Amino acid sequence: MNSALLALAFVGLLSGCATRPTNVLLPVADTSPSSSKIEMLVTTTRRRSANPAEMYTGERGTAPSFADITVSIPPASVRKAGEVAWPKKLPSNPATDFAVVKAEELTLETAKGWLHASVRKTPDHSVLVFIHGFNNRFEDAVYRFAQIAEDTGTDSVPILVTWPSRGSALAYGYDRESTNYTRNALELLFQYLARDPEIKEVSILAHSMGNWLALESLRQMAIRNGGLPAKFKNVMLAAPDVDVDVFRTQIADMGKQHPQFTLFVSQDDRALKVSRRVWGNIPRLGSIDPEQAPYKEELASENVTVIDLTKIKSGDRLNHGKFASSPQIVQLIGARMAGGQTLTDNRIGLGDTIVQATTGAAAAAGSAAGLMIAAPVAMVDQNTRENYGNEVEALTGPQSSQKTNAGGKNCALPAPSTRKCKT
Repeated sequence: MNSALLALAFVGLLSGCATRPTNVLLPVADTSPSSSKIEMLVTTTRRRSANPAEMYTGERGTAPSFADITVSIPPASVRKAGEVAWPKKLPSNPATDFAVVKAEELTLETAKGWLHASVRKTPDHSVLVFIHGFNNRFEDAVYRFAQIAEDTGTDSVPILVTWPSRGSALAYGYDRESTNYTRNALELLFQYLARDPEIKEVSILAHSMGNWLALESLRQMAIRNGGLPAKFKNVMLAAPDVDVDVFRTQIADMGKQHPQFTLFVSQDDRALKVSRRVWGNIPRLGSIDPEQAPYKEELASENVTVIDLTKIKSGDRLNHGKFASSPQIVQLIGARMAGGQTLTDNRIGLGDTIVQATTGAAAAAGSAAGLMIAAPVAMVDQNTRENYGNEVEALTGPQSSQKTNAGGKNCALPAPSTRKCKT
């Protein structure tokens, strides 16, 4: 598929949604006592922005940076679980919107101090590392990870790893190379978590293209260390945009004593169908049929748990983040993992039996291993970016519906809502 056709394919998938403000990270006063507060450690290879309301751009920084960010989340009476309450206008109102109430850049040493102090407060000295997918601005990743931590009720220390994504469906190649650019930095983080005696358990959640970054960094670490540490308990691969052949080599390189992998697949994932065309018609790991050979036998031999969501209907037009509209699945996963169980002893098709499976299940999990399983909802932050107009014109010629905003930027396509468009 050439670049012009790829552009049109993504635009077709991602168009038709409502606009929302950007640059939402300027701290506001904490004026809503009833709102929850999620404090996270952020580590990023993005370039710092001169705009404090943006904090970090989609371009690549020369060295990892760190930040301490607290997000205020409005009460359940205002917001549905699984959704980010983006402000309709700025400044954000903590009573009704997600709002940043603290955003401080940290040095490496102060970041270590923050992590030590935070881990000591957790009941199991655990951390949850989240790695976002393709087409995410910095603020998208921050708000969605805050939503994960809130809706799962995790006691684990939240660590957001955010890599340089330009936040555009037409910047696929740049984003992919940015994951490669970030591999060493993520491995250094993993090595630090492995050495820190205060940290007893590490859980990792990755979505879409973020799975490539997670798997490559774990592979590097395993090769360097002769294996992965036992404290790396669970790795969740949500809709992974990873070549299925390459995954075979990645997991083999990690050795038999690798973490418990849980793979979420959906054969009707439209975003991964486009990706498959881009990558030479090789199946993407997140859209395989896990009951077909050779996948069934290979995944079983590596003890990979597979959750097949193909039969689940979703309001997500891409079918790339079905957890967002499937609270029963969150309940099932959270309840089982909270009890220290593996997700399932066998592959499960979540069709008509899901109601029976989730009867009486608690929505929130209580352990690091369980809480992060519910989180793939977080990467369904589906916004087309404001620079679509420029990029579409560059690839396909001027658009007849093109408009110009007050800043002189092309706005041929509106930025869609957080519920229907991002991969």
